[in-house]
Amino acid sequence: MAQAKINAKANEGRFCRSSSMADRSSRLLESLDQLELRVEALREAATAVEQEKEILLEMIHSIQNSQDMRQISDGEREELNLTANRLMGRTLTVEVSVETIRNPQQQESLKHATRIIDEVVNKFLDDLGNAKSHLMSLYSACSSEVPPGPVDQKFQSIVIGCALEDQKKIKRRLETLLRNIENSDKAIKLLEHSKGAGSKTLQQNAESKFN
Repeated sequence: MAQAKINAKANEGRFCRSSSMADRSSRLLESLDQLELRVEALREAATAVEQEKEILLEMIHSIQNSQDMRQISDGEREELNLTANRLMGRTLTVEVSVETIRNPQQQESLKHATRIIDEVVNKFLDDLGNAKSHLMSLYSACSSEVPPGPVDQKFQSIVIGCALEDQKKIKRRLETLLRNIENSDKAIKLLEHSKGAGSKTLQQNAESKFN
């Protein structure tokens, strides 16, 4: 009888220890789950800062190369460029890096996709129109919506092999390149228009002198 009581107490002790360990493990797991949410929120916030930095640099660069900057006095342009350079310098002091975890296949896919985009960029000066069309087909390959034009199927399969974060970055880079081309087209058209208007004015002035 006494032995049975001793065994019962021993079993009770083991049960209490087992229950306590389970509770402790559950609490630890819950804490880690909460920390995981905070880690993901941190990565999202850092990525947002990265994107904001890219946007600010693009906007400053766009202002410096805008048609309006060409149509003001040299003194005003110099002063505005000094301000723009100061803002760009301050923006570049912000260093944010969000590393993407990749397996070897994803790493190779990213290198391949980057190489394709770089090759198109290098052809900008030779044939801007064709480069723009090529970029559009690459961008369509990254879009989840029905694309308005042709899709580069080979590039699409490469991008699918990239990590999800890299897919977003590739799409963002293509969007930036297309915006830059669009702004360049507008600047060229405005410049040609102003040249055409200037030539027409000169011609009218010359004709009025002879009349």
